[in-house]
Amino acid sequence: MSNAVETILSHYASETPGVIANLRRMMNTGSLAGTGKFVILPVDQGFEHGPARSFAPNPAGYDPSYHPSLAVEAGCNAYAAPLGFIEGCAREYAGRLPLILKVNSSDSVGGPSEPLSAVTGSVKDALRLGCSAIGFTIYPGSSNRNAMYEEIRELICEAREAGLPTVMWSYPRGGKLSKEGETGLDISAYAAHIACQLGAHIVKVKPPSAHIEHSEAKKHYEKIPSATLAERVRHVVQAAFNGKRIVIFSGGPAKGTEEVLAELRELHKGGASGTIMGRNSFQRSRADGAALLKSAIEIFKS
Repeated sequence: MSNAVETILSHYASETPGVIANLRRMMNTGSLAGTGKFVILPVDQGFEHGPARSFAPNPAGYDPSYHPSLAVEAGCNAYAAPLGFIEGCAREYAGRLPLILKVNSSDSVGGPSEPLSAVTGSVKDALRLGCSAIGFTIYPGSSNRNAMYEEIRELICEAREAGLPTVMWSYPRGGKLSKEGETGLDISAYAAHIACQLGAHIVKVKPPSAHIEHSEAKKHYEKIPSATLAERVRHVVQAAFNGKRIVIFSGGPAKGTEEVLAELRELHKGGASGTIMGRNSFQRSRADGAALLKSAIEIFKS
């Protein structure tokens, strides 16, 4: 047994043995096994942004079997995707690679609207496909947020009974939030805290900027170090029950290799549990995508 993994699991003492088993399985898979750190490959962008925007840069990505094989080659802890892509690979990869079924999704076919994802998968689907967790996106700030909170409350209860943990994408968006405010430090920390309060076992947020959105919060942030990304990440982790929940950060839009690695070093320095990196890996050639994921793993292994 790994001391790092067991220490993390001690923070989930009220959970069912099934949830603990699946969290332990994810933390004991891949090149980061036993470290308590995560590098996860998510591929929900085809549904969210469209197939050409997502896969034309590397056409191999149109194939559902491409992504889990990349995750295995690179040594990732898990692979996350919507129902169709998981169905396309589960027969081969269930039991070899922890699969996370993304049970809600939205599309961009009709243009901008107030954020609200549709429930597109179920706990029964996750069990049928041998998944290790479910994933769900919430949009704090959206006028539809209460409906999302109620949906995930029911799904977390059902998943917990089935022994499945929940990975929650917490992406502030909509309502009166400014574009800059979506990744503002106060809003990012708030989003992580909301996900924890809703019962998420693993929280996914975007790397926070130094912007403070809410005027009421500014006086409090005068005393919180925020000059560097590492300092801002440390505060977001603090907001996640003082670091007693697993917090991973998204890779965001595609960017250059050195920029990605510099950001990952700051995430690691700030105490992040890891990264969930999609476009920055699968939009590269297979060799380059695998190399980048392996570099991410080495950063979080250090």
